[in-house]
Amino acid sequence: MIAATETVRPAPLRRRLAAGDTLIGSWINSGSPIVAELMAAGGFDFLCVDVEHSAVDLPQTQALFQAIRSGRPECAAIVRLHGVDYAFVKRYLDAGAAGILAPLVRTPEEASLLVQAAKYPPEGSRGVGFCRANSYGMRLADECARANDETLVAVQIEHIDAVRNIDAILAVPGVDAAFIGPYDLTASMGITARFEHPDYLAAQATILAACARHAITPGIHVVTPDVGEVRRRMAEGFRFIGYSLDITMLSTVCVQGLSTLRTGGPARRETPTPSAALA
Repeated sequence: MIAATETVRPAPLRRRLAAGDTLIGSWINSGSPIVAELMAAGGFDFLCVDVEHSAVDLPQTQALFQAIRSGRPECAAIVRLHGVDYAFVKRYLDAGAAGILAPLVRTPEEASLLVQAAKYPPEGSRGVGFCRANSYGMRLADECARANDETLVAVQIEHIDAVRNIDAILAVPGVDAAFIGPYDLTASMGITARFEHPDYLAAQATILAACARHAITPGIHVVTPDVGEVRRRMAEGFRFIGYSLDITMLSTVCVQGLSTLRTGGPARRETPTPSAALA
């Protein structure tokens, strides 16, 4: 068999979180490889392709993973799945995901199914096949040996049932991170988007305390592109943070820019001097 060309391997996302690093990423919902490549080049620690709430399919996801690596190899490409499903978990990992984030995990049984799908035997039941994750078979043995150690498995805590079961969920071997979905969590509590409500704050504190007890990385999605809120979440102890998403950042810049232009009067056009034009 032809040997694969050696490539530079950045430090795995899972290992960086285990070492105590705070990582900031974002979400890809547009399905655009150009946007994914630009965002990776911009310096994010990870980019998460969202296949739960977007129209992005598996072939598009693999293309997005390739674009992310092209933009910046150090930027980890992960995927937010549409649920806990063995067949889909392994296919997205085979496409090259460095980690998986499963939505609406509410029980330890669901967390265990996720880990089983993500890990090769003896730690799980992931099937072995030639795919992008192992250079289409050229690095099969190396990658299978490495995958269990490097693949990030994160559960999304976004239902009050998950908060009630949080210790049992985080006690499942192989779970690396617990990621709060604030909108769905508040919706399940009957207080949609009321992030200062005492019940939501109590649920958040419960999750953070459980993460500390079980040595699990706490994560959260700051949906609006608000740098101040990201800093507040970091101060609260969150270390795996989603900073907005591509479509929201684009719409925010457009709305804010146009609002400023239309309410501030016409901008004065400066005539460049010859030296400025040549600069």
